[in-house]
Amino acid sequence: MTNQSVKPPIWFWVVAVFALLWNLMGVKAYLDQAFMSDDAFAQLEAAMQDIFNQTPAWVTAAFAIAVWGGALGSLLLILRKSLAHTVLIISLVGIVIQMFHNVFLSDNLDAYGPGGIPMALMILGFGVGLVFFSKKSKSAGWIR
Repeated sequence: MTNQSVKPPIWFWVVAVFALLWNLMGVKAYLDQAFMSDDAFAQLEAAMQDIFNQTPAWVTAAFAIAVWGGALGSLLLILRKSLAHTVLIISLVGIVIQMFHNVFLSDNLDAYGPGGIPMALMILGFGVGLVFFSKKSKSAGWIR
């Protein structure tokens, strides 16, 4: 294996930029939740207020790790740094912890309705996909 870098294909850039945009939406969701005003909280349905009030700190921490790690990992992909793979694995661990709580340890799905499971699977799928994409990018020499 050499330390030479290989020019990535166009689709690498499309995926990396899409990944960053996707993860920035996650960061926005996290910030909206973490810094929600009392007025905005009061506007939520009672079921959503219960979710926010009953969410343990470790789940909120996992949420933060998932979205900030995903955004940083995606930025590292764009910068073609191999550290992206490690950061995206850490982000995936955050996703798994958060989704495990949301699906199996809480009543969140009752409040989220029928879209809760597909959304959780989509988020998990993106996380897994980015880990495999970063591994492929590393082995192909697109990131160094």
